Amino acid sequence: MKLAPRRRSLMAFGVAAPLLAAGCGNRPGGSGADGATAWALTGGSEEAFRQSFDSWNADHSDQEITAEYFANDAYKEKIRTAIGSGNAPTLIFGWAGATLADYVENGYVEDLTESTADLVERVLPSVAATGTIDGQVYAVPNNQSQPVLMYYNNDVLDAAGTQVPETWDDLLSAVDALKSNGIDAPIALAGQSVWPELMWISYLAERVGGPEAFNRVVAGEAGAWTHPDMVTAAGMITELVDAGGFGDSFASVVADAGADQALVYTGKSGMILQGSWIYPDFITDAPELVSGGGLAYGPFPQVDGGAGDPSNIVGNPANFWSVSADGSEEAREAATAYLSEAVYDDEHIDSLLSIGAVPPVIGLEDRIAEAENADFLSLNYEMVRDAANFQLSWDQAIPSDQAQELLNNLSQLFLGDIDADQFCSAMDATL
Repeated sequence: MKLAPRRRSLMAFGVAAPLLAAGCGNRPGGSGADGATAWALTGGSEEAFRQSFDSWNADHSDQEITAEYFANDAYKEKIRTAIGSGNAPTLIFGWAGATLADYVENGYVEDLTESTADLVERVLPSVAATGTIDGQVYAVPNNQSQPVLMYYNNDVLDAAGTQVPETWDDLLSAVDALKSNGIDAPIALAGQSVWPELMWISYLAERVGGPEAFNRVVAGEAGAWTHPDMVTAAGMITELVDAGGFGDSFASVVADAGADQALVYTGKSGMILQGSWIYPDFITDAPELVSGGGLAYGPFPQVDGGAGDPSNIVGNPANFWSVSADGSEEAREAATAYLSEAVYDDEHIDSLLSIGAVPPVIGLEDRIAEAENADFLSLNYEMVRDAANFQLSWDQAIPSDQAQELLNNLSQLFLGDIDADQFCSAMDATL
C-alpha cells in the first residue's frame, strides 16, 4: 500500500519532476479545446483519477473528459499561466484557500452550488466547507483527506519511562524524559525544509485560541498576528526549542528525503508531527515496528486552558476540483455532470481505499474497517469526521506572498534568531 511517492506532502508542494501528460482521449489543451479537459497531479491519487476518468469516458462517449497529469511544481506554474488567459482546463485541480478565493473574485470559476448539491451532501462537513466561499460552492473535494497528527515510537518512549502525551505539559515532560535517556532529538523535525514547522504553529495557535486565531489573519484584521493568542502560541514554540525538543541539528534535516520520520523508526527520536501521508512510508521502511505495535499515533496534545476544541485538526482537507468559467457550454456541462455523478461513487471510493487513501465521505466506517491497516485508516477517518474545524494548511490558506514571509519568519523563530514578539510583529507587517 502506498499513499504517495517520495515526495512530499501537498503542504510541501511536492518535488520537481519531469512533466507527464496522459490522456483519456487525444484532445490536449485547456477549456478552449473541443470537449472537457482536466489537469491533475502525478503520484498520490493519480491512479484513482485515471480509473475514474476512464470509467466515465467509457459510459459517456458524448461527454468525454481528456485528462493530463503534471508533476506538482510543473502544474502550479502551468495553471498560473492558464488561469485568466482563457486556456485553463475545464476541471481545475487545486487546494482551495486563498487561490480559490482569488479565482472566485476574478470570475474564473463556476458556482457549483446547485450542480453538486448531491455530492456535497455526501461529503464530511469539515471538508466540504473548504470549497465554499460566501456560502456558495466553488470547489468540491476529489481525493483523500490528509490530517496532520502525532506519531510515536513506543519502544523509545517505554525505554525512557514515558508515554504518549495527552497535553502540552505531558509533551514537555516526555521531552525531558527522552533527553535524560540519551535521545538528543526527542521530536523529529525537518527544519531545513521549513514547511513542517508550519504544523507546530498551526496546531498551537488553534489549541490556544481556537479557529478564530487564524481566521483573523485570513480576514486581514489589523493586529491579527500580534493578538495575545498568536504571541502565546509562538512563545510555546520557543519554549519547546529551548527545552531541546528538536535537538541541535534539526535545521539540517530534510523532509523530502524522509529523513525526519527515519529518526523515529531508527529510534533516534521518540515522536514526530507530520501528515497522514507518511504512514505508508512507515509500513515500507519500518514494517516490523508497525506490525509489532511499536508505532503509535494520535491527535495533537491539548493545551490546558486553551480555547481550541480538542477535535480540531489541521492539514489538507483534500484536493479539489473547480470548473473553469471559460470554454464551451458543452465542456462545462460535461465537467459538472462528472462531478455530480462520478466523484466518490462506489468505484472511486474503492480505488482510493485500495491505495490507502481515506475519502471524506459520510458513512464509510464499515468499508474502512475491512481495509488493510484499518486501525490507522479508521483513526484518520474519525479525526476528519468528528472535527469541529479542519484548518487548511496555512501556506495554502493565505496569499503566496504572505505565505513565503511566514516561512521565512517561522524559520527564524525556530532557530532562535527572533522571539515570539518579533515573529508576530514581522507577520503583522505582511497584512
